[in-house]
Amino acid sequence: MAEDTNVWVAIASGSPVGFIAVKLHSEDSMGEIYMVAVDPDFQGQGIGSTLIKFALDWMKDAGMSIAMVKTGGDRGHAVARHTYEKLGFELFPVARYFKKL
Repeated sequence: MAEDTNVWVAIASGSPVGFIAVKLHSEDSMGEIYMVAVDPDFQGQGIGSTLIKFALDWMKDAGMSIAMVKTGGDRGHAVARHTYEKLGFELFPVARYFKKL
């Protein structure tokens, strides 16, 4: 794991049920939620939101002034997008171009 990455694990009944990984980009004063996941058997119980809120507080305490998260725009990521928007994240329009070589 990279030195600039921190990971926290959510535990329920003695077992891991989710985790969040955060990278700090100090040069930009930006914290990045690099990865967040919740066991499918425990989704819909607020675990992801709790992990994200914890990470946002931690980023702020670490001196970051902005938080960023990336996710897919497909239907499979709709729940994740809803969670981020519910917690105050706003979509930043960006164009990314790819060319197969």
